[in-house]
Amino acid sequence: MIGIDIIEIERIRTATEQLGARFLRRVYTTQELSLYASSPSSLAAHFAAKESVMKALGGELFNWREIEVLSLSSGQPVVNLSGQARKRAGELGLASLEVSLSHTKEYAIAVAIGIKN
Repeated sequence: MIGIDIIEIERIRTATEQLGARFLRRVYTTQELSLYASSPSSLAAHFAAKESVMKALGGELFNWREIEVLSLSSGQPVVNLSGQARKRAGELGLASLEVSLSHTKEYAIAVAIGIKN
């Protein structure tokens, strides 16, 4: 299973400015916000990662906060699933989801690959 997503960083910046905490709390976990809230490019990359994970899970829409993307001390992103997203991964026989994130000045992109048991 594979998913990919790209987003304009300005869209996340605008959503954050216009909707503020309401947008942030709807999409990101507390831990994600503590790490990335001050960086629109990081928020955009993590948004793209969540979208790519949804696509890798078959295109279903899940609660955004059921997909958490954090980074190890090495910088490697790690996906943590909960709720229906975790259930769906189990139904697909996935042992894990690997993601890669990147961004330029204008865009953020992420790819997610589901690894079978």
